[in-house]
Amino acid sequence: MREVMVAKSAGFCFGVKRAVDTVYEQVNNSTDNTKVYTYGPIIHNEEVVNDLASKGVDIIEDEEALDRLSGNKENGVNYKIVIRSHGVGRSVYDKINSSGFELIDATCPFVKKIHNIVDEESKNGKTIIITGDEKHPEVQGIIGWCNSTPIIIDSVNKAEKCADKLHDEMVLVSQTTFNNRKFKELVEFFEKKDYNIRVYSTICNATEVRQADADKLAANVDAMIVIGGKHSSNTQKLYEISKKQCKNTYYIQTLVDLDLTVIESAKRVGITAGASTPNNIIKEVHDSMSELSFEELLKQSEENENKIRTGSVVEGRIIDVKPDEIIVDIQYKSDGIITRNEYSNTPNLDLTTVAKVGDPITVKVIKTNDGEGQVLLSYKRVAAEKSYEKLEEAFNNEEVVKGVVTEVREGGLSVTVDECKVFIPASLVSDTFEKNLDKFMGQELEFVITEFNPKKRRVIGNRKTLIVAEKAEASKKLFDSIKVGDVVEGTVKNVTSFGAFIDLGGADGLLHISEMSWGRIDDPKSVVKVGEKVKTFIKEINGDKIALSLKFDDTNPWTNASEKYAIGNVVTGKIARMTAFGAFVELEQGVDALLHVSQISNEHVEKPEDVFKIGQEITAKIVDFKEADKKISLSIKALNNDLADAEKETVAEETVAEETAAEETVAEDNVAEETVEAAPEQSADESEE
Repeated sequence: MREVMVAKSAGFCFGVKRAVDTVYEQVNNSTDNTKVYTYGPIIHNEEVVNDLASKGVDIIEDEEALDRLSGNKENGVNYKIVIRSHGVGRSVYDKINSSGFELIDATCPFVKKIHNIVDEESKNGKTIIITGDEKHPEVQGIIGWCNSTPIIIDSVNKAEKCADKLHDEMVLVSQTTFNNRKFKELVEFFEKKDYNIRVYSTICNATEVRQADADKLAANVDAMIVIGGKHSSNTQKLYEISKKQCKNTYYIQTLVDLDLTVIESAKRVGITAGASTPNNIIKEVHDSMSELSFEELLKQSEENENKIRTGSVVEGRIIDVKPDEIIVDIQYKSDGIITRNEYSNTPNLDLTTVAKVGDPITVKVIKTNDGEGQVLLSYKRVAAEKSYEKLEEAFNNEEVVKGVVTEVREGGLSVTVDECKVFIPASLVSDTFEKNLDKFMGQELEFVITEFNPKKRRVIGNRKTLIVAEKAEASKKLFDSIKVGDVVEGTVKNVTSFGAFIDLGGADGLLHISEMSWGRIDDPKSVVKVGEKVKTFIKEINGDKIALSLKFDDTNPWTNASEKYAIGNVVTGKIARMTAFGAFVELEQGVDALLHVSQISNEHVEKPEDVFKIGQEITAKIVDFKEADKKISLSIKALNNDLADAEKETVAEETVAEETAAEETVAEDNVAEETVEAAPEQSADESEE
């Protein structure tokens, strides 16, 4: 008895099925005045292409044919151009649109993703490297989205020959159906050369799975049948892979191409098919050599599919791990994918560090088809099921729970506790309004659960309760330990126009603007800043209110003011401010004196601004000092008068001195004369003697 096994991934992939279905849909919905075209064969399968042709679908091979069609367009006819799954270059889109044709884009989403990558990266000046067949329509389409000339390679040998072109910043993408093993070899080549290159893994997951299935199946059969169009790139690769594992591998397009005699002695036969091969062809080949009909195989497959439904929990095995996704074999026609976000709530987690190929894993099915033919799975949701039990226990026992903020949402924070989501509303995040919730991102918070609804998966956390309780305890401890006159250190919490609030670790104290300095303060922000630590002393405690001060006694400028600013002293200061009746002069910080407008000059002064500027330094005489009222009066006029009187006295003294000196000179002269006259008489006497 012969055993015939069909690879579970054989046949149409999502992208091909989507493209073929799109064309048939356009044909079925067309009216008599509608003409449907495909830009190139919709897929590399003659059977499908011929069937579409029989339904009136023609093929436009290139842009020249598109130009001819535009020139021969019939009036009143609606032309629809379907872009095939391989995709086309930007110029084709532009030409179809400018020609007035209706464009239906059936490009495979995986291929479209590559177009977007090369478009964006080449705009940024990156050199684009494409691994694949340069003549393949998919590669031609990718080239058409590059904004510079790309480099096309299909082997390490080709890469080495292009070494002179490999420089600067490069980006590597791949044809979606390129051989996965060859792609890995090329990536290793670039890594070993230490090139500045960014690698995008763009081989279609369905292609990877189909190639892996073919490799595994071919290694365990006596004969291998590979079905697909002769121009199908992905089918050719399946043949190459299968041939390495099984020498008796045969490449056919339909049952007509299969010589059944070559497999007569084979007890185990494997069948795989390219992405462009319809099920009916696979069925014909299978039924020709198997006792178990294709319908029965489909029935078995359907029974297995019934197990894979949204919400079901299944066991699987990890078959591939990438930094941002995990591929899981779930015994289904398509393998499952766990994205980074569905594995863990940890942002930017590298999945290769937490999972490895071969590991068993329990997952939940989120979608059986994500729009790209893949089954979306979740690991964290299974883990969350178990975590909900712990949260319910914490809710019932009013226990404190810890979690990390993984998302800042409108109206609150999303906190993860063992992969469970707990929502803390903005009003319960703190005991005061938090304008910027972003600052909590990534922080571990403590809270209690105030609402738990397992049916709705609604868990509400409350951090405010803990903060209020903690502050109440800290406040009691603070007030029990402080008294008026104590010097305390705190952190500036908020600065207003009338002062600053200082966090003393349990309560806030108010440092009023009038207590910030012995001098005049116009803006508290010029003295303290938010977050700054300051030392103050407690001036007053009134209930739960604490008044603080920076006006320490040892810094009081009025302590020795009676000596420094005694009446009659001459002082120097700066004009601090001016009024209609005079100017206030700052003698030192905390000591201002009034220079009345009448004391500015002996001449009439209308207003201080006519004589002074703010900040100007002046010298004046203290004419009044009232220590009790902390008032000092100055006078420049008195100082000037004193200087004038002093100058007059000096002049008088100098005049007296000059007169005295003159009188002394005259007296000296008289004495000299008397001496001269007396001298002869003395000589006569002396001669007589």
